[in-house]
Amino acid sequence: MSRVAAITAAAFLVLAAPAAAEDYAAFARNIIPSGQYGSVPIPPGADEQARMYDALTPLFDQVSADDLLRTFKYAGFGVGPDGPARPEPMPRAGVTVVRDRFNVPHITGRSRDDVTWAMGWLLQQDRGLLLAQARDAARLAAIDAPNIYAFGLVINLRQYTPTKAVDRMIERNGLRALRQAGAPGRALLHDIDVYLQGINARLKAEKSTAKPWTRVDVFAANAVTGEIFGEGGGDEARRSEFLSSLRKRYGTARGNRMFDDFSEFDDRDAPSTMTKTFRYGHKNLAGRGNAVLDAGSFTPTGPKGLARASKVPDWASNFLIVSGRRSTTGHPLFVGGPQIGYTYPGLTLEADISWPGGQARGATAPGFAGNILIGRGQDYAWSLTSAGSDVVDTYVETLCGGSKAKYRYKGRCRTMGRVDAGTIKDVGRVVYRTTVHGPVVGYAKVKGRTVAVSRKRASFGQDVLWQLSFRDLTVGKVKSAATFRESLASSPFTFNVGYADDRDIAMYSAGRLPVRPKSVDPRLPVKGTGEYEWRGFLAPSKRPFQVNPPTGALVNWNNRPAPGWGAADDNWSYGSTQRVRMLDAGIAKRRQHDLASVTGAMNAAATTDLRSEALTPILERLLKAHPTGATPRAARMLEWLVGWRAAGSSRLDRDLDGVIDAGPAPAIWDAFYPRLWAAAMPVEGVQAFVGDDSGTSSDFTDGGFWYLEKDLGRLAGNRYRDPFNERYCGAGDAARCAAAIWAALDAVPGEPDALRADATRERIAFRPGLLPTTIRYTNRPSGIQQVISFDRHRPR
Repeated sequence: MSRVAAITAAAFLVLAAPAAAEDYAAFARNIIPSGQYGSVPIPPGADEQARMYDALTPLFDQVSADDLLRTFKYAGFGVGPDGPARPEPMPRAGVTVVRDRFNVPHITGRSRDDVTWAMGWLLQQDRGLLLAQARDAARLAAIDAPNIYAFGLVINLRQYTPTKAVDRMIERNGLRALRQAGAPGRALLHDIDVYLQGINARLKAEKSTAKPWTRVDVFAANAVTGEIFGEGGGDEARRSEFLSSLRKRYGTARGNRMFDDFSEFDDRDAPSTMTKTFRYGHKNLAGRGNAVLDAGSFTPTGPKGLARASKVPDWASNFLIVSGRRSTTGHPLFVGGPQIGYTYPGLTLEADISWPGGQARGATAPGFAGNILIGRGQDYAWSLTSAGSDVVDTYVETLCGGSKAKYRYKGRCRTMGRVDAGTIKDVGRVVYRTTVHGPVVGYAKVKGRTVAVSRKRASFGQDVLWQLSFRDLTVGKVKSAATFRESLASSPFTFNVGYADDRDIAMYSAGRLPVRPKSVDPRLPVKGTGEYEWRGFLAPSKRPFQVNPPTGALVNWNNRPAPGWGAADDNWSYGSTQRVRMLDAGIAKRRQHDLASVTGAMNAAATTDLRSEALTPILERLLKAHPTGATPRAARMLEWLVGWRAAGSSRLDRDLDGVIDAGPAPAIWDAFYPRLWAAAMPVEGVQAFVGDDSGTSSDFTDGGFWYLEKDLGRLAGNRYRDPFNERYCGAGDAARCAAAIWAALDAVPGEPDALRADATRERIAFRPGLLPTTIRYTNRPSGIQQVISFDRHRPR
């Protein structure tokens, strides 16, 4: 009897296992450190992927083929070596699901609808906790509620209750966008409705008291993703206040030159992923279409303490894609993924889906109606990094009628709209005004007169259309680099998308990008009187796209996509030094690569201190050329810094003793950098826009060290294509600058040889604190990371 039972069980597993389509991948592995589990209490094995992810970190660039098998899990179709397969009962006849040992669901449907329904069911099953917390708060992103970071409410477990008017607005906008998209929009709406059936069937099976999910929930889920990762710009008000203060302090001409330096709009020394030039935006501080706010006059509307700091988020997504001619196999190599932070429950979860005529696998997320966000099809893979291109503008509204609720537009005095968006618990009512441009985010003064400030987002009301691209990628409509570009052209959000198949590598920078009048400088607020409105949107053919570049690689770490591409007003980091240079250097070490060496290049950069790499050689030359002011302890500190840089600038703690292995140098840099900034950058107010944490807390995206690299580099003898207009450290006097830096080094407290950096403090914890596991600091993709290469393709 036991033998019969075993045979019967085996037969069931065969029937339940996904009937995988032909897999053209020569190698396919992935990892999601937050894992597939999402319930509380924490189930056994919930941190298994986190521990595998952590095991790669101490290998630095010494990654072997065996290491890939050990630190990444199987990402082919079907359960494969990640068994045993565990069948899971499903209440829909057309679908079967088996779970592998990582709890990843492998879904087989008799139709695409079966799979879409199952993905809704499993989303509620695996991420019910996240959905319960996020579904209402996400609505605030969809309506652009002023000065509220919706995702912050999710992470900080704040409760928001929307009004019915909010739901009506979101549904109206989403349905209008889908109708305008034609047949693809209708197909997507059908998917959404089937997906909702799956979510709600699971809620019913759980006997949940939660309200059934609606289209509004799906539209809002996509909006909050765009809020976090898919937009750029919108900080013109604060930036113009800074310009006003520079002009007041230094005079108009010099203040303008300094503003051009700090905004890093189109720095020819900034690293770009592509070799082809694409132009977007132009500087024009004398343009008639802008208004400059009086310094210190802007007062935001809305609840206090709920806005994200208006600067580029600490993005860390990257991809390294190597062409076949630089690969040992003759086929492209793909290593990449999005960085979305570390949470439990994870913001992404994995699915392997199969139906007649379709097969895909990768990370999905709430709101993805049967679609894969980052992943692979039969013969291609794709991944994203946030591009942050300028899709949000700020308008200055001229008030009229003696009221703060009336404004002038196209010669008429109009009354502002009013939105009652509901209540945030322990915060209060969310009520705001609107103009033709969007929500009123604050009030300010221009030449002493009070004005309203509003915000216009190009992707507003279009959020759900982001799914159209992923639907094409998921169902296999993409068959080449050219069709990849066509599918991504519909995205309203601004992302860099990397692609590889068995023959080609490609990148496309997507987004609904406004075309502004030449009389408007995109770094400053626009006059809202009606003469300076957008002139449509940038054509897909003018957005950055390149296939098989002459360098043989496409490497992106949230740097600008192409030469000539102007930075968004909220991004002042497109300078001469960015993290991507470390990835570029890793790829440049070899002419020919395999997947292990590309992964090693990524992994080495993930624990490298960029300040050390970029600034130490400059400081060494400058300080040794001007030794006046050097004390023995300052000289000793410089010696430690130079030695650390020569050894690779790693912040690793390999032996897990709680101390970074490199000795005193990491601690010296941590204490030295703020002192270096104070000594070398005498302009007040800059760090309000670039942040003051230059180290691991910002993943080396903050602190303004790129300004120091260029200013100090010129004093040390470096040549730049775009040198700064002004001199900053020592007013351009190298000896005076060096003396100030020597003093800053000497001011680092402690005995140089005894200093040590605390590695435990830098360990990564999973927010909001439900999962107790922590892992070593690393600066690499967390939403999913794929290591994949294809050696065949469907008939072309």
